[in-house]
Amino acid sequence: MSNLVTRTTELLEVLPQSDQQFAYEFVKKLVLAWDPDFTKVTEEEKKRIESAEKSGFVDSSEIDWDNIGVD
Repeated sequence: MSNLVTRTTELLEVLPQSDQQFAYEFVKKLVLAWDPDFTKVTEEEKKRIESAEKSGFVDSSEIDWDNIGVD
């Protein structure tokens, strides 16, 4: 979690519950406006995806699932 998100969370905790709910709904609307179908990735997610792609992982379509563990 970024420092900004941590600081924002700390501020939200000071608010009364009803205002916390309002802030949550506002942030939710911002996120949905930015990425309505949840297909964008954050910078952190992008780094993790790139790392996984460079790690030599095997695509699941290349695995013979019927013969796992068979020598």
